[in-house]
Amino acid sequence: MRVLITGGAGFLGSHLSDRFLAEGHTVVAMDNLITGNTANIAHLRGNERFTFVKHNVINYIYLEGPIDAVLHFASPASPNDYLEHPIHTLKVGSLGTLNAIGLAKAKGARFLLASTSEVYGDPQVNPQPESYWGHVNPIGPRGVYDEAKRFAEAMTMAYQRYHGLDTRIVRIFNTYGPRMRLNDGRVVPNFIHQALTGQPLTVYGDGSQTRSFQYYSDLVEGIYRLLHSDEKEPVNIGNPYEMTILEFAEAVLELTRSSSKIVHIEPEDDRTTDDPKVRRPDITKAREKLGWEPKVALPDGLAPTIDYFRDRII
Repeated sequence: MRVLITGGAGFLGSHLSDRFLAEGHTVVAMDNLITGNTANIAHLRGNERFTFVKHNVINYIYLEGPIDAVLHFASPASPNDYLEHPIHTLKVGSLGTLNAIGLAKAKGARFLLASTSEVYGDPQVNPQPESYWGHVNPIGPRGVYDEAKRFAEAMTMAYQRYHGLDTRIVRIFNTYGPRMRLNDGRVVPNFIHQALTGQPLTVYGDGSQTRSFQYYSDLVEGIYRLLHSDEKEPVNIGNPYEMTILEFAEAVLELTRSSSKIVHIEPEDDRTTDDPKVRRPDITKAREKLGWEPKVALPDGLAPTIDYFRDRII
């Protein structure tokens, strides 16, 4: 296949590029580099089956030649990023999705949307199945991301129903691994950076809020299987092993062998407004439809992630 990956220089997009190339496909990675980084794809320079195009997907997308699949991963994805770029986040979820899915329609390609567990908002159901409609504040600070993705899902399903387009939707839960940005603002790089530099690990509130962390390679496997499956409605891809933020901080301290302390602070800004109190995927559908479940245990994924950040701090 020849595939287009928007957001192809980002954390997930670059790993997806690696996977498709490893499977013998040809990849066009597209990114405007607002949050992506060409360092993530530097190792692919010179690969004749890989092309990088610097382009903002909120503008019309044109590519010559056939395209067999479009994977739309372009979007700011951390609170730091979408609060800094709120209008762009809304545009990439709306106009960007329209342009990407329009290209898929014009090329007769399969379209895969990267959605998010944030479509469930601050959920009142735990774990969250795909049938749950969510509990989202549309006018809160996080609404720029949550509603952009909910709109993108609605557009994807509309193109499927009205135009008969072959579409897939993956709802991605907390994912970590090498190529995350050090200043990403999310809990994994925050805690690792603090631990490696001897700073206190800052936990908001009492740390009882929960997350479920999956290693990037598990996610990439799930996405690859979903693209090649017949499942046309959203599928959760995440690790159902749930832990508190406080437990995660303790795990980071243990694996980094850091002497840093854990300190509890009260939220100070919009980054924690409407922050989910629980987050855990119901992956029944992924197990049944894709034969997928995560394989990488937290210590096994955190170790190379810590090494990656250590090399960039020292």
